[in-house]
Amino acid sequence: MQWDVLCRVIDNHGDLGVCLRLSRQLCERGHQVRLYVDDARALPGMAPSLPAALQVMPWDAQALPTCVGDVVVEAFGCEPEAAYLAAMARRQPAPVWVNLEYLSAEPYVQRNHGLPSPVLSGPAKGLGKWFFYPGFSSGTGGLLREEGLLVQRQAFDGPAWLAASGMAPRTGERVVSLFCYTNPALPALLQALGSQPTLVLAAAGQAQAQCAAMQGSMPPNLRVQPLHWLEQTDYDKLLWACDLNVVRGEDSFVRAHWAGKPFLWNIYPQDDQAHHAKLRAWLRQAQLGEAVALLHEGFNGMGNPIGSLPELAPWRAGTQALALRLAQQSDLCTQLAGFVGTRMPATG
Repeated sequence: MQWDVLCRVIDNHGDLGVCLRLSRQLCERGHQVRLYVDDARALPGMAPSLPAALQVMPWDAQALPTCVGDVVVEAFGCEPEAAYLAAMARRQPAPVWVNLEYLSAEPYVQRNHGLPSPVLSGPAKGLGKWFFYPGFSSGTGGLLREEGLLVQRQAFDGPAWLAASGMAPRTGERVVSLFCYTNPALPALLQALGSQPTLVLAAAGQAQAQCAAMQGSMPPNLRVQPLHWLEQTDYDKLLWACDLNVVRGEDSFVRAHWAGKPFLWNIYPQDDQAHHAKLRAWLRQAQLGEAVALLHEGFNGMGNPIGSLPELAPWRAGTQALALRLAQQSDLCTQLAGFVGTRMPATG
């Protein structure tokens, strides 16, 4: 099928990261994909090479209405242009229109996943869209996961990859990847990490900038190495290679699950504090223990200040068990393709 994936970049390019992973996985399954994006500046760093079946198209008034695919994936409620909606309404047969929602573990996800929404007014009047929710439990759309990903991870040599990539730790150092928003709790986390020799691999952007601003107050046991931008496949390997991963938003958060290593999630902060309920819902489902839950709350400004860190060995065992539970669920791309296939208009 011909898929159109529509993406607007809000602020941190994580939405583009999710859409790119989905698009590539659709191509691996034999589909053709046009990825329409309004800000593609981060794309060469995320994926220097793309599948032949994937076209990246500019999101503008001239490009969007030229043609419409069999399937339209509106990522994260990005609201297509009126001209594109009109082109969708003219297309015969009408495309299957899917609104790919944000990831959450909250109960409403299971209630709303797969529900139809008829369009009663505007240029797309008469069409209908379907709500598709990623999730952590049966009754949701699952998580993005490439075929054979966990087998690849198990065969991966983390120390060798770190050494070949210029990120090898010194003898006795644990390795921590740091990818977070500007966070007032980061100094306390770094102090806790400095209780023993630690190499912090700081991602380009906000994490790296905040570490640079704190250079004079770093614990003596803690060594920070700034990283250049990593393409998605190398970022996955970074997560596999580290002893602890600090991740943010949605895309790196999902990848941390599949890495099977202890991770700390810096959830995207919202002005109305809606992220508090979202984080607590995920912590209930993840079942990683009280100490890990308290650390997450403290790092996200919801609890007591950060003190000592939980022991990594039981945390790692809990995360690996979580990854195995989630891997029993069909991945998001497979579920989405099956969902769309049953809603394609009959032909012949």
